[in-house]
Amino acid sequence: MQGGSTGIGYGLKYQARCIADVKADTDHTSFLTGTLSLKEENEVHLIRLSSGGTELVCEGLFSHPNEIWDLASCPFDQRIFSTVFSSGESYEAAVWQIPELYGQSNSPQLECIASLDAHSSKIKCVLWWPSGRHDKLISIDEQNIFLWSLDSSKKSAQVQSQESAGMLHHISGGAWDPHDVNVVASTSESSIQFWDLRTMKKTNSIEYSHVRNIDYDSKNKHMLVTAADESGIHIWDLRMSKAPVAELPGHSHWTWAVRSNPEYEGVILSAGTDSAVNLWFAAPASNDELTSDSLSNSTTKWTESLLHTYNDYEDSVYGLSWSSREPWIFASLSYDGRVVVESIKPHLPRK
Repeated sequence: MQGGSTGIGYGLKYQARCIADVKADTDHTSFLTGTLSLKEENEVHLIRLSSGGTELVCEGLFSHPNEIWDLASCPFDQRIFSTVFSSGESYEAAVWQIPELYGQSNSPQLECIASLDAHSSKIKCVLWWPSGRHDKLISIDEQNIFLWSLDSSKKSAQVQSQESAGMLHHISGGAWDPHDVNVVASTSESSIQFWDLRTMKKTNSIEYSHVRNIDYDSKNKHMLVTAADESGIHIWDLRMSKAPVAELPGHSHWTWAVRSNPEYEGVILSAGTDSAVNLWFAAPASNDELTSDSLSNSTTKWTESLLHTYNDYEDSVYGLSWSSREPWIFASLSYDGRVVVESIKPHLPRK
């Protein structure tokens, strides 16, 4: 299961945590990544996998004013993305546009389309509408969830609604449900909370400690995967959320990120501070779809296995992203600024 160096590498100049698939680029396998240098001018890199799949090419290099803590690509316009960034003790969020003729300029400048400036607490992440063209996006800070309406042509963003999670909850992140776009899940140190965006009210919660990262299964409605600091990876069926339906051991140190594959059912990636990326397979042992009867009777057994460990890294791995265009490919980013792109094809379970 242990892997040698099989990936395609790309080095950033500075330390980094964030990498995102450019979902709107249907012609190339592309990723955006941003740096986290305290002293230097930070950078956003647009990198693409070559047509032969043998190297990563820098298609654009752009200056960014501050340390980047979160980066997300717009799902319908490949030139638009968001960042959460810090300046001293304060955190800000903004939506940026890559200039149209960036490849012909010596020093192309990012254009700030909108500043998401309604926050007073530390901003954690920005979430885009899960798929297709839509003007809504969400920003989450430690205390609040904001729903925005973005008008890129007018270069403005307006708060549509907001809600506080309450003083007892310290929000650390979130995910937008791709099956029900009215629902967003947020994570805190003691629970996962679910919010109805139509009312901005909490509709449900799962009491569970120290969830670090969360991702919806885009293939299976009701399924959610979480990464916890020390207790590994858990798979949840939201129809029966008192306990996870499956557990994976995670990493030898903190499990930092987890991602469900957008195409292959049961295939999960995780990354951790043990300088490794793990490829997992977890699915019901039978081919039968999970039903309410099987859930209530607790008769459904799960098959769980570690398919492969990628250890091309010398530092903690914080960034992790599947390619939506080629779902057998993923990109990972370690804190020392090393991007590695890998194919999971050799390790997929045989049907």
